[in-house]
Amino acid sequence: MRQRDFLAILGISLASCGSLLAQAAPPVAAVRDVTDAYFGQKVVDPYRWMEDTKSTEFADWLKAQNAYTRAVLEKIPGRTALATRIKALDDAGPAVSSVQWADGRYFYFKTDPGSDNRRLFVRDRLDAPERLLLDTEKQSTKEKHYSIDYFTPSLDGGYVAAGVSAGGSENSILEVIETATGKDLPDRIDRAEFGGVSWRKDGKSFFYTRLAKLPPDAPPTDKYLKSQVFLHTLGSNPDSEPAVFGFGVADSVTVAPADFSFVLQSTASPWIIGVVAHGVQNELTLYTAPKDSVRGAATAWRKFADVEDAVTSVDLHGDTGYLLSHKDASRFQIMTVDLAHPGSKPAVLVPASDAVIRNLGVAKDALYVQDLDAGLGRLRRVALGGGPAEVVALPFPGAIQSFTTDARLDGPIVQITSWTESPRWYSYSASQRGLIDTKLVPKSPVDFSGVESVEVKAKSADGTMVPLSIVFKKGLARDGSHPAYLAGYGAYGITYDPAFVPTNLAWLERGGVLAIAHVRGGGEYGEDWHRAGMLATKPHTVDDFIACGEYLVENKYTAPQRLSGEGTSAGGVTIGGAITRRPDLFGAALIRVGDSDALRSETMESGPANIPEFGTVTTEEGFKALWAMDAYQHVKDHTAYPGVMLTTGANDPRVAPWQAAKMTARLQAATSSGKPILLRVDYDAGHGLGSTKTQRDDQRADEFAFLFWQLGEPGFQPR
Repeated sequence: MRQRDFLAILGISLASCGSLLAQAAPPVAAVRDVTDAYFGQKVVDPYRWMEDTKSTEFADWLKAQNAYTRAVLEKIPGRTALATRIKALDDAGPAVSSVQWADGRYFYFKTDPGSDNRRLFVRDRLDAPERLLLDTEKQSTKEKHYSIDYFTPSLDGGYVAAGVSAGGSENSILEVIETATGKDLPDRIDRAEFGGVSWRKDGKSFFYTRLAKLPPDAPPTDKYLKSQVFLHTLGSNPDSEPAVFGFGVADSVTVAPADFSFVLQSTASPWIIGVVAHGVQNELTLYTAPKDSVRGAATAWRKFADVEDAVTSVDLHGDTGYLLSHKDASRFQIMTVDLAHPGSKPAVLVPASDAVIRNLGVAKDALYVQDLDAGLGRLRRVALGGGPAEVVALPFPGAIQSFTTDARLDGPIVQITSWTESPRWYSYSASQRGLIDTKLVPKSPVDFSGVESVEVKAKSADGTMVPLSIVFKKGLARDGSHPAYLAGYGAYGITYDPAFVPTNLAWLERGGVLAIAHVRGGGEYGEDWHRAGMLATKPHTVDDFIACGEYLVENKYTAPQRLSGEGTSAGGVTIGGAITRRPDLFGAALIRVGDSDALRSETMESGPANIPEFGTVTTEEGFKALWAMDAYQHVKDHTAYPGVMLTTGANDPRVAPWQAAKMTARLQAATSSGKPILLRVDYDAGHGLGSTKTQRDDQRADEFAFLFWQLGEPGFQPR
């Protein structure tokens, strides 16, 4: 059969399969138009009523949608076997993350085979047996699970502060554990979502960030406003302890309500740093004070860097502050500033180059620099006083997924991985002048030896060449017949680095193609790449994603009927824009906890913090930018949309569940293709942080089964 004939028949079969499993229609949402006027333009919102998530009507509709989705998904042939395979892959070996060193001890998260959630462990030295410190599975019930959101050990390793929350809500309760015994101390601090824990030298007190206490009738947008940094002493009442930094604390410090406040310190410096983060904006405002002078509101904070200095990270050694900045250097440079002499001008220590500097860290022996060079991670070592940079060889080409230093320890601790190499943790050996395997986690038994990856570039609408990573089985025939999964993000300057995901093998071993579009809005080429996909330039992000999809089709990795697109969180703008602009390019799509209704996003809990990245409807320029990126408002009636599955967590603090609900209702009402529009709700989850292994695996099985069904994969089609 000729390829053209095959695809024509495939197109017919896909057009019909959308209704074959749907034995009952999804619940219809009531339409109650609300009309807003923005700078002379009227905008109609038919499902505004869903934003009242506490209403019985919305709760009933959401449950009915989820019940319909479950009934449809569970009837897909092949889903059960696929779910079994995904669980086996995810449970094949242990996973270790967030390794931190404290005075010889190593603390880390670990998820073992058979364990459903990450637990906190410690080793008294690398070759010592590990000890379990915190296991939230003991707190969890069938109805509600608990997860560890973050942890920070004291400088001497005697205690560890950890944030724990229920149901993926990220509403962390900060607690303290004694390392030697594993005993929980009575200290409990609520409203500690951000943690920001910074232990003092005494080992009995720490700074931390706490959200304001709100009245019961406070609007959702107040949740993250007016944060402050407090100093807690073990055993004391946190509600009676002093604030030392943050909103309204000191006259010498300017903090807006939507700003976030943190305190940083180093054992190698007599100075302390007060950090003001302006929502999600990467550029920081930095203050400093002598470490011993921090007592409360009277602390004499002095500003030494502001937004126009474009500083995104800082570390200390003695009187020197090391600043990572993109001022006049899109791919970043490292500056030094003399904190002991106010008004001294920063000096360039590590100049900008073709590589993007991602991070910096002061170790005992040197300053270490994490780079992104042509899509791969690179590590450099620079003398603290300056001099030529020395490249530290990585054990294999890949990405540096985690990077941490301590001024009392030689070199960094890094996690390195690639599309086909499982992540391992390495520390620096001063005697060997290189990285050595910590043996904290073995190589994964999941075999990716039959998988390869290529890095190419796709030409976007304005001629910009967009990096595209493509992962597939070796020997894949380029005949346009393969199901393809194209993922994209493109926000906040975040890069989509190579990552080893064992469950991806369930897609790849069936001949599926996995592709990652490194679209503008991310940080793959530095700050210019980020700014080319934010605010008014956000349409470039969607242009780039579409261009990557077209590349996969033109180069016969797949065909439009076999191509799926996925966007998560802020990536909801990306995939939402792609399917509303080019519904003909995709056979299916996933919108995962996605931001679909950008015009209304600043009314969410996280809305005020996100204004620097996306804009605000209170200005004409901001409205125009948000209107252009609002997928919900660009859904058109009587349009043949691809099959779409949207997901949300009922406890999501970052993208409200009504975002997915409104987009679902609008697509269901508008589509003429007959293909399903499904809404999957997890009532014991949030944005994804804190989800258990079972939750992740079940969602992955649902997503892959849905895509295989919609893309016409044999074994997943109804009889």
